[in-house]
Amino acid sequence: MSVNLGTDYLGIHLASPIVASASPLTGQIETLQRLEAAGVAAVVLPSLFEEEIVAEAFEAHKFRNLEVSGFAEANSYLPAVPDMPTDVDRYLSFVAHATQELSIPVIASLNGFSRGGWVRYATELVEAGASAIELNVYLMATDPAETGASVEERIVDLVYSVCNAVPVPVAVKLSPFFSALGNLADSIVGAGAKGLVLFNRFYQPDIDIDSLDIQPSLDLSTPADLRLPLRWIGVLRDRLPCSLALSGGVHSSRDVIKGLLAGADVVMSTSALLRFGPEQVREFTNGLTTWLEDNEYESVEQMRGSLSQGAVPDPDAYERSNYLKVLRHGGDRYLPRYVIADK
Repeated sequence: MSVNLGTDYLGIHLASPIVASASPLTGQIETLQRLEAAGVAAVVLPSLFEEEIVAEAFEAHKFRNLEVSGFAEANSYLPAVPDMPTDVDRYLSFVAHATQELSIPVIASLNGFSRGGWVRYATELVEAGASAIELNVYLMATDPAETGASVEERIVDLVYSVCNAVPVPVAVKLSPFFSALGNLADSIVGAGAKGLVLFNRFYQPDIDIDSLDIQPSLDLSTPADLRLPLRWIGVLRDRLPCSLALSGGVHSSRDVIKGLLAGADVVMSTSALLRFGPEQVREFTNGLTTWLEDNEYESVEQMRGSLSQGAVPDPDAYERSNYLKVLRHGGDRYLPRYVIADK
């Protein structure tokens, strides 16, 4: 039996639900082509970071102003400042190159912090050929005086501004660290976002006890990381009229299947592709196809969301009832057998 792996994401039809999320692999044309050859349905390019652009522009501005602020004699020894390509120029050129070399949708990622910056760069990314924009919301609300409502209002305002400025669909990649995630997600969709990517991972700093300083730390995800986005995909599937992408912990075709059963329109992978290479996409696709055939599904569309919170007999399994079961019995397998026998 032939099965249909096709899916729609952000209003764009994809050949399968497998998407390569932003990583070093999607930052090179050669590996992008390998991902496409392996069967990935779309790619998300590495993020363009607004703060890096601002810092670069500030340094260039300082250098150019040396001529007018320094001594005339010293100025004569300074070379003429050429119009050098900036990070923005290089990124836009890469987006254009990727769209030319690939036949699958190319999604550009923007990681910004100001409304003006997001709108300006999102517009330029679309002009470069991006099929869609992924806004990577990475805000650390460290000010005790700033309320949660204020943080969420700022995010929704940014999303609204971008969605009204570009003609392509916009997805928003969120972290799970919001007090009322469901309400924020609903507000973001109301502001114009066509999809949500759950979740963004905060890379936590580490402390080096020898050098006594703060070190950046990067750990790849594990299959255990799948459970948090899996839960929220299942909860939100029947509550929001938007595309849902599961991101985090997708390492095998089993993880892909779980995400789709919970209600994801697409599943995104980074760590597994970094660990096993672009060809891991084939394991995702082949395993999904085999499972669909074995379980007599004709398409991804038919099986999607069949285990979402709104579809299962016990919706509370996504909430507190499951929490209680885990607390009472989930640790039994870690106890010595004689302890279990005495319970």
